[in-house]
Amino acid sequence: MPDPKLDAAGCGSMVVDLFYRAPRIIRADEKTVLHAHDSDGAIERARVGGLVLNHLGWARVLGLKTGIFGKMGDDRHGEFLRAGMDRFGIVHHLTLDGSASPFANVLVDADGNRAIYMARGATAELTPAEIRRRHGAFIRNAHIVSTEISQLPLRTVTEILKLARTHSIPTVLDVDLPASEAVPMLGTRAELERALRLATILKPAKAAAASLAGTKSRDPLAQARAIRAKYKNRAVIITLGDQGSVLAARDSAIRTPAFAVEQLDSTGAGDAFLGGLLAAMRWGFPWDKAAKLANAAGAVCVTQLGAFPESFELRGAIEKLYGEPLPAPRAAASNMLPPSPAEQARREVRELDHFFADSLEELATLNRALDLDAIGRAVEMIRAAQARGGRVHVTGVGKPEHVARYAASLFCSVGTPATFLHATETLHGSLGQVHPHDVVIAISNSGNTSELTTAAAAIKDQGADIIAVTGNRESDLARLADLVMYAPVRREGGGLGLAPRISVLAEVFVLAGLSVALEVARGLTVEEYSRFHPAGALGETARRMAHPRRGAR
Repeated sequence: MPDPKLDAAGCGSMVVDLFYRAPRIIRADEKTVLHAHDSDGAIERARVGGLVLNHLGWARVLGLKTGIFGKMGDDRHGEFLRAGMDRFGIVHHLTLDGSASPFANVLVDADGNRAIYMARGATAELTPAEIRRRHGAFIRNAHIVSTEISQLPLRTVTEILKLARTHSIPTVLDVDLPASEAVPMLGTRAELERALRLATILKPAKAAAASLAGTKSRDPLAQARAIRAKYKNRAVIITLGDQGSVLAARDSAIRTPAFAVEQLDSTGAGDAFLGGLLAAMRWGFPWDKAAKLANAAGAVCVTQLGAFPESFELRGAIEKLYGEPLPAPRAAASNMLPPSPAEQARREVRELDHFFADSLEELATLNRALDLDAIGRAVEMIRAAQARGGRVHVTGVGKPEHVARYAASLFCSVGTPATFLHATETLHGSLGQVHPHDVVIAISNSGNTSELTTAAAAIKDQGADIIAVTGNRESDLARLADLVMYAPVRREGGGLGLAPRISVLAEVFVLAGLSVALEVARGLTVEEYSRFHPAGALGETARRMAHPRRGAR
């Protein structure tokens, strides 16, 4: 019987991150300019964020059922955050009676370093009484509870940890601030000490760990051991940015190196780390594997802009870095109350807005990344095949199959005869359609669809050339291909972010561009185009262009 409980529930910062790009992070009394994020000239880019919401988002991407509880304002920032939670299936148990929903201004420099200015809003107003009265049942419905020392009052943090301990629920406390900043901003030193002792697992950031260890040693692992000895936690895990992490537990003292990735934005790496740690705890991983998975999640986070995950497809990137298969994802839990018809309509409009914005952003990124030389080489391969009596075939599996049919038809209409090749039928006799002098264009976003890669291997054995249209240069299809036309897409859009949407747009975009290059290379005339289209409005337009006087009669 499926477990109705949440894998992890968290309380703490949930923030609208407003990102700005700048050439560098400036000091006091200095000035600098802000850069546009994209060619559309947008200076500000809003993202779902907040330490707790971020790590619950990454845990959700890895497959856990997650939920968040607390307080926010009944305002546009709160609406934006709840829509982000709904997109990822994060259950929210929230009251909307706060003064304002939190937001943060995040300035990111050219190297991915950042400065953050936070407005705590309603998170700072959440009281222990509200935890007991409004959220107790929600906490009891979780296998793991997480909270933070960042924005919540310390007495509220203590109440969450105490309530979880009463019901034998393990807790993770993310200590994001050094003791000198947490006190007195969030509460008293005594409240801080109590919270640290109540937590099952402590995850302090590097600066916070140094302030808690009470030792002169600069060795992070020695600091982790000292903190654990002082507060009697089950484990203490310190994140060290590009140096990885260290972990001290009763029978473990582990240094785990960071994964080497190209950093775009360091915001939220520690949050993603904690999301990976929550998943590892829920799956019962040993400490060494837990630290490795957490590091992998943190590494994938810095390759994107923003701290909240962009799509569920990031699970695959984390699994690839981790190097082992991960347990199957669990279905998203449903929120406690169904939305009203008006709220449902607002969600649909917001989701559409997000989809169209994501589509335009991804296509703009693709446009900048296009390899025109690769398209030129594809034209040369196709024309060389035609010169030796070969033909063009286009194939794909799933949604790319429909793209392949469209592309074959489009190529024909501009003077390059092409046929659709059914990938799975290729292994059951249709391989006879392909001759050694032919060129086959194979389409797959992942490049690892087994039916297509098996067909591609058979096509290679037949002696034909393969042009791959894929978003994964390291895929099996890319390795089989004689030429790769790269069509990278990070997000698919939509509620789950899974259905092929934007990747299909990218594939059509690249193949339509190839058709333009083929049309020019052939020297297609309007007379020829009109002969290829003996009927329809396009054919009539071409005939009027070819014979303007005849059309004027």
